[in-house]
Amino acid sequence: MKRNAPPISFAGSQLGEARHVCAFFNSEDEQYRVLLPFIKEGFECGDKAVHIVNPDQRGDHLQRLAAAGIDPAAAQASGQFELRTNVETYLRDGRFDQDRMLEVFEQLASGNANGGFPLSRIVCHMEWVVDCGSQVDDVIEFESRVNEVWRRHDDAVICTYDLAKFGGDTVIDIMRTHPIVIIGGILQRNPFYVPPELFVPEFASGQRSRPFAARRRSDVAATVESPVEDVARLRRCLSDLVSIMALPALWAGGEPPRIVSTLIVSLLEMLRLAFVFVRLNDPDGGPSTEVMRVGAPLQQIAGARGIHEVIQSLQGDAPLESLPSARVSIGEVDLWVATARLGLQGEIGIVVAGSQRLGFPAQTERLLLDVAANQAALGLQQARLLSEQRRVANELDERVGQRTSELAAANESLKKEVAERRRAEEALREAESNSRLIVDSIPGLVSTLTPAGEVESVNRQVLEYCGRTLEELKQWGTSDTVHPDDLPRAIEAVSGSMALGVPYDIEVRIRRFDGVYRWFQVRGLPLNSNGRIARWYALHTDIDARKRAEEALRGRERNLKLIIDTIPALAWSARPDGNAEFFNQHYLDFVGLSAEQARDGGWMAAVHPDDLNGVTATWQRMVASQGAGETEARLRRQDGEYRWFLMRAHPLRDEKGDIVKWYGINTDIEDRKRAEVELRRAYDSVAAAQRLSRTGNFTADIVADDHKWSAELYRIFEIDPATRITVRTVRNIIHPEDRPSFDATFARALGAADFDGGFRIVTASGKVKHIHAVAHLLELVADRPVFIGAIQDVTENKLAEEALDRARSELAHVARVTTLSTLTASIAHEVNQPLSGIITNASTCLRLLDADPPNVEGARETARRTIRDGNRASDVITRLRALFSKKEFTLESLDLNEATREVIALALSDLHRNRVILRSELADDLPKVTGDRVQLQQVILNLLRNASDSMTDVDDRPRQLLVRTERESGDRVRVTVRDAGVGVDPQSRDKLFDAFYTTKSGGMGIGLSVSRSIVERHHGRLWVEPNDGPGATFVFSIPCGPRRLIDAAAQ
Repeated sequence: MKRNAPPISFAGSQLGEARHVCAFFNSEDEQYRVLLPFIKEGFECGDKAVHIVNPDQRGDHLQRLAAAGIDPAAAQASGQFELRTNVETYLRDGRFDQDRMLEVFEQLASGNANGGFPLSRIVCHMEWVVDCGSQVDDVIEFESRVNEVWRRHDDAVICTYDLAKFGGDTVIDIMRTHPIVIIGGILQRNPFYVPPELFVPEFASGQRSRPFAARRRSDVAATVESPVEDVARLRRCLSDLVSIMALPALWAGGEPPRIVSTLIVSLLEMLRLAFVFVRLNDPDGGPSTEVMRVGAPLQQIAGARGIHEVIQSLQGDAPLESLPSARVSIGEVDLWVATARLGLQGEIGIVVAGSQRLGFPAQTERLLLDVAANQAALGLQQARLLSEQRRVANELDERVGQRTSELAAANESLKKEVAERRRAEEALREAESNSRLIVDSIPGLVSTLTPAGEVESVNRQVLEYCGRTLEELKQWGTSDTVHPDDLPRAIEAVSGSMALGVPYDIEVRIRRFDGVYRWFQVRGLPLNSNGRIARWYALHTDIDARKRAEEALRGRERNLKLIIDTIPALAWSARPDGNAEFFNQHYLDFVGLSAEQARDGGWMAAVHPDDLNGVTATWQRMVASQGAGETEARLRRQDGEYRWFLMRAHPLRDEKGDIVKWYGINTDIEDRKRAEVELRRAYDSVAAAQRLSRTGNFTADIVADDHKWSAELYRIFEIDPATRITVRTVRNIIHPEDRPSFDATFARALGAADFDGGFRIVTASGKVKHIHAVAHLLELVADRPVFIGAIQDVTENKLAEEALDRARSELAHVARVTTLSTLTASIAHEVNQPLSGIITNASTCLRLLDADPPNVEGARETARRTIRDGNRASDVITRLRALFSKKEFTLESLDLNEATREVIALALSDLHRNRVILRSELADDLPKVTGDRVQLQQVILNLLRNASDSMTDVDDRPRQLLVRTERESGDRVRVTVRDAGVGVDPQSRDKLFDAFYTTKSGGMGIGLSVSRSIVERHHGRLWVEPNDGPGATFVFSIPCGPRRLIDAAAQ
């Protein structure tokens, strides 16, 4: 049954759909030279082999198969090979029956297919037809009718005919019954083939009027289109083919120039050509030889040079071998040109033929041209081989002549002196020893065998490798010298070659001295003497590494298929026309289709209906444009669920740029598709969140000055989204007063620090906005900083903070005034004390000046004390003014110990009046801090007042108050105020710092709240701790360094 099997390589071409072949040969050697590669390939492909031969040919046929490396016995045992005789096949019961033979071949083809073989390769030797007498006509008619059988099957059937045994008319009828023909060793489509539905009626109508081998069919012109002309043309073609087939006999012993000249003359006459051009390649890689002859009609129009230029223009960038035919013009003359290779791949050269006939070459002309080129190639190969043999023979003759002269001289010398003869004999023995050394030094294993196949001698390398004596090696056929699995094949190959007298070439494993077997290629060549084989030489070449490499290659091929099948993606390939031909196992498992179901366009059944048109259009565009491409579509999984795939395809091209195959891979992107949907939702959510929070994000490549802004950021800056953003654009929008601060923060960020700062911008409408920017250095490669960050419009927050700060300042001022109002007595004491000193010192100064003589020095010292007390009073007034003032938050570097002492001095009288015992522990190594002096003193004063008030009702213990300053880790300072009062209720501890919460009967509840806000403004912390005994301890801690406080003040 027809399955559209792939083409079969045969005789330098390929068998396509038509596979009924008539093969004409001049000898059995030529026949087997063409058939054996075809037969051997069939065995290797697993095809069924059926050979029909004459009974006396069975032995020779089996020997030729064995010599080609085929094991006929094993193939027959497995059922792959059948060897039949023509008697039991064609001439059962002693006669030839067409209908019976048609049934035989139909059963043969169907049986082989049912037996599990891909197809059959049937070879029929047809020499028996010569002895059939009157039944030849039946055979010819059968050869036509059997085409009906082979149309239904893929089997290849080769019918071989010996040209020397058949008459011309019989050959013509045979050719007209076969669609394919082999002549001159070349497979050709038969231009003379007549289908059976036309041939059989014609043949039957003319059969009685024509005797055997000399029939005439001139009266059947109405049956077939121009049968007389067709037969005449076939006769001329056959006559020309016979002439061409006879050329090798004329070329025997000739040189290449003679062969080329004869070839050109023959082609000019047979095909009535305008010119013939032949180019011969130099086998040693030298310049090629070109010969051309131009017919007389064309010679008058264009000379050889003009035609040569046309041939060169035909070649162009491609070799002439790739140009089977073309049309050219020389002046007003049109020429049709055809080429034929000399050698299977044109390795010997090329023939270019030109004709003025329209449509040249016709099928018969192409057949004659190819056969002539093939015969010429064989002749040129023989000529080159003969030339090489002559060169070697001449060299040997020269050496023999030289050696003869030397021997004559030596003999003459030996006659004169016996001593010289002895020295010559010694030299001869030494030469023989050197010859032995030369053989032993050959980098290979060499042995000689007798004509019967027995080991005669071996070189030293063989003995060392095998570790055995020559006598032991002579028993190689019954020992383990050759691997047991290879021994039968080796014996058969050597025996067969020696029986036929032809070289052998086998690969076997030979045992080394340590018991290890290694692969060797054993080549045996016969040495002929007087037409008989004198001995055999065998060269054993170690190919173990090559064998291992081949096995590794096969393993890699298996691994490659395994890898392709296990790729976590859907891999496939297609032919150049776009029809799919391969799918990996993962693909087939996913879609739930078999390879046959998915092949060609079957895979589209798994494409989602909504995506099918798009996929089809994209694939057609790729095939038409011959370029790579991709698309996305949904494929149905075997359980019915559709998943998204990215389908990519890329063409594989040959050296000419032509597409030989498409390769593609489908990647599952279902998760990516879902992620894209989620990403779009997230993006919309982020955009909404940015709008609500007035926050925009950006990415900035500083070196490239490339910036990506979100939509909200454009809205904050009131910039058109189409505007290209640059660093200069941003800097120009920043408020002039804030640019220095922005530049400093930006410079620090370029040094790999994060950007965190606030500044004002002035929009195009003149509106001033407060913004806060935070950016992180994403990467720093080759001085190329890239930032990612966010910017928030904090204008409303800023305005609210400023209002809050004003309220806090007012509240702090009220708290200070309220506190100072309770210290009136202490303030009066602090002022009166220096004033009393001033009055006393002034009176003393007057008395000293009124003395006689005046005590100037004493008066001067008294005046100094007066000035001191005046300054003291002035300092008290200054501090009081500062505490009563309503200033903005002002940072300065201050000594916290000194500020504490000033507060203590201001409150000391009040503390004494309340019988409070004050003890201060001020650290000597206390560093300076940066802060608002007045506000920090307000905190200390408030803590002292609260501590004093907490001990008002304490009478059973001393009213002790401790003020301590100390240095903390992390560059911070701490101030502690510890009392021995009533302590703090644990339940109300968390409420102490809340606004308007108080434990005093007449308190306002703002002192501690204001104190905590002041400390936190200094980036510090204020808290309370219970004492181990009575009372409580209030502590605040602030940083020493100015940076964070300065940044806070700027904000």
